[in-house]
Amino acid sequence: VQLQASGGGLVQPGGSLRLSCTVSRFALDYYAIGWFRQAPGKEREGVSCISGSPARTHYEEAVKGRFTISRDNRKNMVYLQMNNLKPEDTAVYYCAAYVGCGGPPASWGQGTLVTVSS
Repeated sequence: VQLQASGGGLVQPGGSLRLSCTVSRFALDYYAIGWFRQAPGKEREGVSCISGSPARTHYEEAVKGRFTISRDNRKNMVYLQMNNLKPEDTAVYYCAAYVGCGGPPASWGQGTLVTVSS
């Protein structure tokens, strides 16, 4: 299972970023794909997840209405559009494979740092 996250950076509060995850074909076919984050000194926190066919999405309360997850099976990509970012969204974001959305991640790649600060 190969997963590679990218797209992090520094953004001001209220700004937007789009994270991308390059996913192996195997992972797309057999796993739900999602994102979790980990801020310094804090525990890992689930963010969002998208299952296979039919595609169903799941969001944690903290990001509902602000983040949107999507997938492009032709490009083997999963995206996380993050709008109205808040300082508390600052964390390393990891793209992960899940047996099912709502469960713990089964595999993940290197994360990408998102910093929300003025």
